[in-house]
Amino acid sequence: MVFRTLSGLVVAFFVSSSLWASETGQLSINPSHPNQYTVVEGDTLWDISGKFLNHPTQWPALWSYNAQIKNPHLIYPGDTVYFSVVNGSPRLSFSKDTGSYQDSGRFPANDTCVVSEEDIHNGRTSFAMATNGKLSPCIRETNMKQAIRLIPTETIAKYLSSPKVVGANELNAAPYVVDLAGEHLIAGTGDKLYVRSITNPQTVAYTVYRAGATFQRPETGEILGYEAKYVADTTLEQEGDPATVVIDKSLTEILIGDRLMPKPEEQFTLNYFPRPPEDSIKGSIISVLDGVSEVGKFNVVVIDKGTQDGLLPGHELDIFKRGRTTRDTYSVIKNDQVKLPDEIAGSLMVFRPFDRVSYALVMKANQAIHVLDKVQTP
Repeated sequence: MVFRTLSGLVVAFFVSSSLWASETGQLSINPSHPNQYTVVEGDTLWDISGKFLNHPTQWPALWSYNAQIKNPHLIYPGDTVYFSVVNGSPRLSFSKDTGSYQDSGRFPANDTCVVSEEDIHNGRTSFAMATNGKLSPCIRETNMKQAIRLIPTETIAKYLSSPKVVGANELNAAPYVVDLAGEHLIAGTGDKLYVRSITNPQTVAYTVYRAGATFQRPETGEILGYEAKYVADTTLEQEGDPATVVIDKSLTEILIGDRLMPKPEEQFTLNYFPRPPEDSIKGSIISVLDGVSEVGKFNVVVIDKGTQDGLLPGHELDIFKRGRTTRDTYSVIKNDQVKLPDEIAGSLMVFRPFDRVSYALVMKANQAIHVLDKVQTP
């Protein structure tokens, strides 16, 4: 069934939307929301929620208000989501993309019996019967479209284990490549490396890193950590000083002096539940991964706050473009300078916090975002 918003309800919505946000503290509805939206390939749950909400992190509350959408993760491209107001409360409903099937029951025009994944999930028990009273054969329909996700997980997957952020002495104290085996000038997959010194190994799996950026707090210059850039994965063949390792795979050429650290055994999840931090956080973007100069949606940035500040995976922060300073030529004060206000520029979600810095994914960008722009609790 298709639900449409009546004109009277639209008026009621604009009157009551601020109440939902301020008095109940539950939802902040986007005043320019559409009455319906058809999902397209590449949409995320965050994108769709942002069309109806000012803060997409509130999506669980909005989606829970409906009885028709039991699992928003099972919405597919081509499905249409409808917004309405029922008894003063926001509601979402949706209609499935039936494709070439008829509206009366997902059957092709020749009345062939088709059993969909949704039918199986709902425990369908009625099927087409032949004239002799026996069940007719049915085609099992499988939806090949990919269900929408909360975030584009492929964007952050490569940052979940490498690179990483280490302390001042952690990288410098690690074993390092002293030479390449054989006559090779450049080492690649299957080649051997000589490493100082791995004498009491706790594992045989080692990752090769190279010193990267130094992360500093913008206001004070305080060093917060050092980037260890991923170079290669290796397997220990012979311990000692030097030890011998074999290259399993490499991202780039390996250089003399590159450091080896035990391969991380961290378990990462790609299921995030965005929400604001419990405490007030105020920080800055201090770096952009992958060498991007202007930051946009789905770029990965580094912020100068981490687990020591209370940040956890899934925490959402607003991004503010720092207001520039301009000269007031009309002021009675000579060379008077005016600091313009900071402006909201987007939002980000922390997906990998370290002790004092965090990797975060830009979820929304209203304008170009730059290093040193501010971040804070919504």
